[in-house]
Amino acid sequence: MVLLPDHPDYRTGLIIVGLARCIAMVLIWNMLACGNSEYAAVLVALNSVFQIVMYTALGYLYLMVVPQWLGATGTVLAISMWAVAKSVLLFLGISLMAGFLTRVILGHLKGQTWYDARFIPFLAPTALIVLFFTIVMMFSLKGEVILTLPLDVFRIALPLLLYFGLMFTLAFGLSYLLKFPYADAPTLSFTAASNNFELAIAVAISVFGIASGEALAAVVGPLVEVPVLIGLVYVSLWIGRHLYPHNALWALPATASMSTR
Repeated sequence: MVLLPDHPDYRTGLIIVGLARCIAMVLIWNMLACGNSEYAAVLVALNSVFQIVMYTALGYLYLMVVPQWLGATGTVLAISMWAVAKSVLLFLGISLMAGFLTRVILGHLKGQTWYDARFIPFLAPTALIVLFFTIVMMFSLKGEVILTLPLDVFRIALPLLLYFGLMFTLAFGLSYLLKFPYADAPTLSFTAASNNFELAIAVAISVFGIASGEALAAVVGPLVEVPVLIGLVYVSLWIGRHLYPHNALWALPATASMSTR
């Protein structure tokens, strides 16, 4: 409300983005930052289930209840929580059920070894293809608006920049203070800072329409998130070398160089 007092539609779009916890790209950021892959997979699974169960309730809380507490009743849009729930169930529920059924059925018919060694490697590239298609489609649909409203894009991007930086810093700082190993710190930090922009865009478009300000805010989300989190990968690696000097990731090259002398 402080940064976008005159655009309740953009605020709503940003809330939709913020509520959608990342369940895809966080695995990429975590891998690039040398995080704990097993830990990240567990958090992604928990986030998937949590969003199916709680996304609609949290949407009602932050879109309908909290603005009234803050005295913004005149800017709150009356939206259908069922429309939000339906988008979440279609986007996440079907995918989760399809994954579960393929593992159970194909694992039973072909065996888990075949499933893990043959089927998963064959299917894995489709995730990147679909992600690329999603990015191309959303920017082709909203690209003209982004180019014609650069100031609005900047105003939407500013709270996102603050959000990504704050969540990453808090998570990494707490991980360090609690003496977590380095591999766990980026896993927690990128999980906290990343968002499921595909879900946010699906909800924004299905509830408010493709031409809405909410959809524009949701599309700007990945436009900001991708380069910022790539930068935070380098920040994470830099912090790791300075705050975790005895970590094997940084110690091995030094040891190897000494042994060759």
